[in-house]
Amino acid sequence: MPEAKTKETTASVAAYLAAIEDDTRRKDCRTLVTMMKRVTGSAPKMWGPSIVGFGRYHYRYPSGHEGDSCLTGFSSRKSEITVYLLPGYETPEMKAFLARLGKHRIGKSCLYLKRLSEVDLAVLERMVVKSVAEVRRRYPTPAG
Repeated sequence: MPEAKTKETTASVAAYLAAIEDDTRRKDCRTLVTMMKRVTGSAPKMWGPSIVGFGRYHYRYPSGHEGDSCLTGFSSRKSEITVYLLPGYETPEMKAFLARLGKHRIGKSCLYLKRLSEVDLAVLERMVVKSVAEVRRRYPTPAG
């Protein structure tokens, strides 16, 4: 099995955030740190060079592939902030949240936001809470 590319590192979250050039984006990312820390009860850690992750879990798929990942997290990308929510957006509850969230786009497990001022932060927090609860339900054994 191939090894997971994105792993927890010892890199500094503070340095990562300080390096974000756009003041609004940097402030938005600091807001996400505060919210995700509150939701997960975990301190932020860098996962790979560009993901700020919170908590961790160990997954094992029926295929035999397994590894560790953060419960939730985000990354400041070139034009957007990517928020990582698992297991996605197919449930009626998550679809209802998306309808009330504000300006966004989605991928399989990624929520893309230009700026937090364009979304309802209370709805975003509820989405993070729901996502973290579902990951913990599916993968009840904490990572190593």
